[in-house]
Amino acid sequence: MPSVSRRFDSPYYPASTPRQVEGGLRAKSARGRIASTWWSTRFIEVLESTGMGSRLTRGKNYARRGQVLSLDLNPGQVSASVQGSRARPYRVRIGVTAYGKDQWSLIEERLAGDAWFVAQLLAGEMPPDIEKVFGDLGLALFPSRAGELSLDCSCPDWGVPCKHLAAVFYLLAERFDEDPFAILAWRGRDREELL
Repeated sequence: MPSVSRRFDSPYYPASTPRQVEGGLRAKSARGRIASTWWSTRFIEVLESTGMGSRLTRGKNYARRGQVLSLDLNPGQVSASVQGSRARPYRVRIGVTAYGKDQWSLIEERLAGDAWFVAQLLAGEMPPDIEKVFGDLGLALFPSRAGELSLDCSCPDWGVPCKHLAAVFYLLAERFDEDPFAILAWRGRDREELL
């Protein structure tokens, strides 16, 4: 069986170009890094450290071209539609464990016990030590290994993550840049409930 890297060199899988998209979600950065805040940079670093780095890079171009048509974030799941080379856009899902009421009660108790955390969150900033708060409770703010993520794309590429998933990761990092509460919402607690 051919390796994933050789698969697209095969005459059975000719090179393809994604269909042009108008009005897609486009990454704000034209080159270099996409993530700019410490928390979104950390999200990308954690993903790259799980061995997904080379696969994620392939999606950066898709994110910048605006190939992602929609991106919805809900507790435990991100759903997106990404236009590839086929007529029908691919369905992408990224799942992560959303914490329940009991776990969030413990997290909120720790955060409320430190005025610095409360002030940072009220100012729309992610406190630098918030990962430690989660870690001390045996929880994770960011996925620490690939097995903590459920990744699914309707494209025919059997490599995970494919460029469609990777494009969504980069746009997700930008969403985290804009609103750090999106990270917490993905883990099961939105801004209103938390504050």
